[in-house]
Amino acid sequence: MPRRLVVDLAATRPIWRAPESFVVALRSAAPADWEVVPVAAAVSSDGDGSGGSAEAVAVAGGAEVYIGYGLPPAILDAARGTLRWAHSAAAGVSASLGALVGASGVVFTNSAGVHAEPMAEWAVGAVLHFFRGIDRVVRAQAEGRWAKDELTALPTPLREVAGSTAVVFGLGGIGTAVARRLVALGARVRGVRRRPELGAPAGVELFGPDRCADALAGADILVVAAPLTDGTRGALGTAELTGLAMGAVVVLLSRGKVLDEAVLLAALASGRVGAAALDVYAEEPLPAGHSFWTHPRVLVCPHVSAVSPRFWEREQELVLDNWTRYRAGRELRNRVDLVAGY
Repeated sequence: MPRRLVVDLAATRPIWRAPESFVVALRSAAPADWEVVPVAAAVSSDGDGSGGSAEAVAVAGGAEVYIGYGLPPAILDAARGTLRWAHSAAAGVSASLGALVGASGVVFTNSAGVHAEPMAEWAVGAVLHFFRGIDRVVRAQAEGRWAKDELTALPTPLREVAGSTAVVFGLGGIGTAVARRLVALGARVRGVRRRPELGAPAGVELFGPDRCADALAGADILVVAAPLTDGTRGALGTAELTGLAMGAVVVLLSRGKVLDEAVLLAALASGRVGAAALDVYAEEPLPAGHSFWTHPRVLVCPHVSAVSPRFWEREQELVLDNWTRYRAGRELRNRVDLVAGY
């Protein structure tokens, strides 16, 4: 009986639906003793995904490898005893999923870092949106108002990234890509990461979590790129935001619950935070009537900073490389630390 790899990536959102070329590439790389079985049933790509369709469960029985969005309990049950490796095309890993997979003994990898380039571009674009007054220009255009007097007044509302102090909270794949771009623009960049021994890009001053307050002191820019874990949930609250420079720009692009939304609104009201660009929220979709929707200094983005036509190019390279490594008994890339939560 051939060894089976199940591909459960027929996402309801077109950008995250695996193209036929992805399955073709897997089949082309499949040795004679392997079969690649794609699932046609629709699956959610949000969060840990939904998965677990009747079709997916049916083909998962006896599967050795599963590629989907997260690892649905129904799939794990169907493949219990045969499943050895599961890969998620998403980057996040919830605590419940981590506990489920950890108890199973299945090796679990994810797509952390695959989204780094587009998300880093979005983060820098969001900073420039506020630093260079593009938010004011867009608002004035909507009102049919020539805003030259407003933008040439003193003190000027326009700033340069060069010479500013930026903090990247969470210096993993995404945070590192953000930090490199901010360094290139001339910012003084500080990075906060759980394991400082893993280092930082050139030009980035590194801080451990115990020195987060030192890193944030006087920062003009805060980019939140840390995963949501027990250690980062609500990690950025009143004490942390109070240390920022007056008028700082906050960019949130990893998980909404890392930063306390009520605290952010209070900091916006006081002027400590001058503007915020948000791609993720404590609750998604952002509820109707939430203060963020109408706040003049908040950019609301519907969790799309990772969208790029190059996603499947990068995802395919990762999956094919890991499949080769798996068959050779080598260490897999992006293996999730189920204790740390990412």
